[in-house]
Amino acid sequence: MRSWILLLVAGLLETGWAIGLKYTQGFTRPLASALTGLAIVGSMVLLGLAAKELPIGTAYPVWVGIGAFGAAVLGMVLFKEPVTPGRIFFLILLMVAVLGLKATTA
Repeated sequence: MRSWILLLVAGLLETGWAIGLKYTQGFTRPLASALTGLAIVGSMVLLGLAAKELPIGTAYPVWVGIGAFGAAVLGMVLFKEPVTPGRIFFLILLMVAVLGLKATTA
């Protein structure tokens, strides 16, 4: 269970650095750039720790899925990106895939 928690936090940090990229304004804002860099490193380290016990074929797609889902949702909330039925449908499918990978990994 510890590996799954590490992977969840890694995915949340991935969301953080993906959103953080927008705030760095091309890495011209020092604080936003530093925080984004820390989130990148933290996310990678936690992914690596989780992958010590979880299959990489599960850990990596779950990590990407959490990050992609979070970035898409926060993009809609923070940056007024389009909220369409199609986007919502595919975000739900993405979470179904992430949960399916977790459910089918021993």
